[in-house]
This record gives sequence, structure tokens and C-alpha cells, in this order.
Amino acid sequence: KNTESKDLLNTMLQSAALRRGVKSLDAISRSFTRSLSSKPVWATIDVDEMGKSPTPYAVSNLVGGEWKKAKSEILIPHPLDKTQHSIFSVPDTDISELEPYFKSMRKVPKSGVHNPLKNPHRYVDYGEISRLAGAALSDEKVAEYFANLIMNCVPKSKWQALGEVKVTADFLNNFAGDNVRRLAKSFGVPGDHYGQFSQGYRWPYGPVGLVTPFNFPLEIPVLQLMGALYMGNKPVLKPSEQVSVVMEQFVRLLIHCGMDPNDLDLLNCRGPVVEELIVKSPLRVTQFTGSSKVAEHLSRATNGKVKILLIIEFWEELLLIASLVIRR
Repeated sequence: KNTESKDLLNTMLQSAALRRGVKSLDAISRSFTRSLSSKPVWATIDVDEMGKSPTPYAVSNLVGGEWKKAKSEILIPHPLDKTQHSIFSVPDTDISELEPYFKSMRKVPKSGVHNPLKNPHRYVDYGEISRLAGAALSDEKVAEYFANLIMNCVPKSKWQALGEVKVTADFLNNFAGDNVRRLAKSFGVPGDHYGQFSQGYRWPYGPVGLVTPFNFPLEIPVLQLMGALYMGNKPVLKPSEQVSVVMEQFVRLLIHCGMDPNDLDLLNCRGPVVEELIVKSPLRVTQFTGSSKVAEHLSRATNGKVKILLIIEFWEELLLIASLVIRR
């Protein structure tokens, strides 16, 4: 396993070097990491200290561009050793504390934050953010950091965790440069008389919601989150409590790469609280990845205004079994 992990890291670094025309791996930029520490410059938690302190790291919510706490918190126990201290805590956001999220979502029009006719420079901006974030995850130290962070939250091998980081890095690298802008490619159809034609645009929804699972703490949330951001939506992300520290750190990486912290909201809470947000806020569509039971409940609660990825637990393995798109 150690040999496979090392080979995977070398492959990631070599690919990053070749893409940037760098002949030596040692010449890859180290601006994302501290020279004497395994913790990147933007990171706020040391993975080597998780579970060792009686006062664990406290994950924060992000709303309206500001990092915030809640009145109470949920302690997340060590997944493999109950005798150790909690690995981190997350805000136990209450329904009474949702107003800032409602306010944030109400500010976003149906036309989104950007679209082909409004703020088109943001397509280019996100191409650059994607490039920088992809380069960061292709860096050996950052890849190792996220892999260890994932392994501290879920029982995955080093090879599995590094594989998740590599898939995420490849996704971000694929949308570097002009590829975000090309996602919004429009089409035109000539009319049946002089001066008449049809023009179609790929349009954002505006305010959207993402509810993501625990089994892929980085890959699933990042791919869904970045797709929403690329196309001009403002997402509110609700990750699984057990692994939310992974996405909190990734959001901090995005901000370090140039993302406006107002572009997304991060919510940590229990199921009934996020249901309140989904049902009563102006979210135009919600993407949910999880069990069929919860998916059916959300579909009824939102009158079908939800995109669902169903996951069923079978023989202690999580299998992705269906993709169902339901929209109003």
C-alpha cells in the first residue's frame, strides 16, 4: 500500500509538472505550503493533532462572507478509537440561527451571480481559481494533507484517500483557463424569415443547495460545488457532520486561490435544520446525495424541486445505484 501511495503521489506531481512545463518536480511552486510544517498556509487545523487534545478544533460556518460559530456544537468522535479525544467539533446550528442564510439566499436573483450577459468576467476568474486549486491539490504536501484529513474522518486507506484527492485535482485542472467559460457555450438557430433568429443560453438557477455524504468527504462535494459556482449559482453547502472539516478546509483553500467568500455559504447542522432551510428559503434547486428514504422525504417536502443521487448501504458497502433528476 505504501508503495502504491508513493507511486500515486509521484504520478500526480509529474502530471502537474508537465502541464506547467516544469522539468524538475522540485521546481513545482511551494507557495501553498509552509516549508517547515505539514499544514498549508491557508489551513486552520493540524491533522497530526486531531484526537490528541481535550479541546478539539472547532469547524466554522460560512455565511455572508464571514466565518461564524453557532450557540452550541457537536463533538465528532474518533472513528476508529473511542478512547481518544474528539477529532473536531462542528456548529450545531439551530433553526433560530438560519436567518443569515435566508438573507444571503434572498440577495441572489434568478439570473445568478453571473451569466453570459452579466458579469462574464467571472467565468475567467473561476478558470484561474480552478487552475490554482488544481495545482495546490497536485502538490505533494497539500495532497498528503487532504489525504490524512480524510483518513482521520473516515476509515479509508492511504491509497483510497490519495485517489480521492487525485480525482478532485484532475477535475479542477480540467476546468482551468477558458474551460469554465466554455461551459456556458450558447447556441443560435436561424429563423424562417429575414431578421428573425433564436438564441439559447445556459443559465444559472441562482440560489441552490447541496447536501453531501460522508463516504467521499472531498470528491463528491467539490465536484458538485464547483459545477454550481462555475455556472453562476450561489450554493449553500451542507456537508455530513462527521467529515465537514474536510470541506471547511477546501473552502479556505478556494478563498486563498482568489474566490470571494461571499460566493458560497457553508452550513453545519442536523437534518431537520437543513430541511427547514431547503423548504423555506428561496433555493431554486437542491442536489442531495444520500439514502433513498431521506431523498423521498425531501422530494415530497420540496414538491420535486430536488436533484437526487441515491446511495444504499448493502453488505457494509456504499453503492451508487441511481441518478434521478426531479425538478419543478
